[in-house]
Amino acid sequence: MKRLFSILAITGMMAFGTANATTSATVNAAATTVVTTQDADDAAPAEELGFHQGLKKRFIEGGPGFMGIVLLCLILGLAIAIERIIFLNLSTTNTKKLTQNVEDALASGGVEAAKEVCRNTKGPIASIFYQGLDRTDEGIEAAEKAVVAYGGVQMGQLEKNVSWISLFIALAPMLGFMGTVIGMIQAFDKIEAAGDMNPSLVAGGIKVALLTTVFGLIVAIILQIFYNYIIAKIDSIVNDMEDSSITLMDMLIKHKK
Repeated sequence: MKRLFSILAITGMMAFGTANATTSATVNAAATTVVTTQDADDAAPAEELGFHQGLKKRFIEGGPGFMGIVLLCLILGLAIAIERIIFLNLSTTNTKKLTQNVEDALASGGVEAAKEVCRNTKGPIASIFYQGLDRTDEGIEAAEKAVVAYGGVQMGQLEKNVSWISLFIALAPMLGFMGTVIGMIQAFDKIEAAGDMNPSLVAGGIKVALLTTVFGLIVAIILQIFYNYIIAKIDSIVNDMEDSSITLMDMLIKHKK
């Protein structure tokens, strides 16, 4: 009998504990739901602020001085990068087709016909071909020297103003870091003037410091992507110029024979 009562007592305690646990879980879940709902309600106004409005707000908070200079670096860097990309794309030539046309013109109409093909083709490779063909009468060595010299000129035109992009890539984060240092100095000046370590006194200066750094790094990252693309494009064109120059010399030697 005692054993029966003991079993019943243990069963009742377990049932009571399970009920309490279930009730606690229900209450906690309800509380979590309420807090989540409140957080969602609080976050709703923040989500209503669009990307452009938020970016504009952060830009103004960062201060017009340094943020304006960083923005100027972005605008100038993008302008130069876009101009270089357009120029490089226009300078790209179908090398195989041009080489074949020049070779056919040499075989059928001689040097003058080949020069006419080069005049009607855009790009640095066609210009190099023209310079080499124009010196053919002076000998193969003179033609080779003309190709090498004019190749250097064309390479300089391809790399024109690219150094300015690298300057803006280095300048933008440095301006951001300078804004960071100035913002921290302002924060410590406020602490010194107040004589108290109040977070509200230093929050503004630290916020300016972080915003200028972030925007400077963003500008540098954007320009770095364009810079790497431009350098890769220049390398590709230069490699085509070198290969085509060798092919042109071979064609001229073959034509002389």
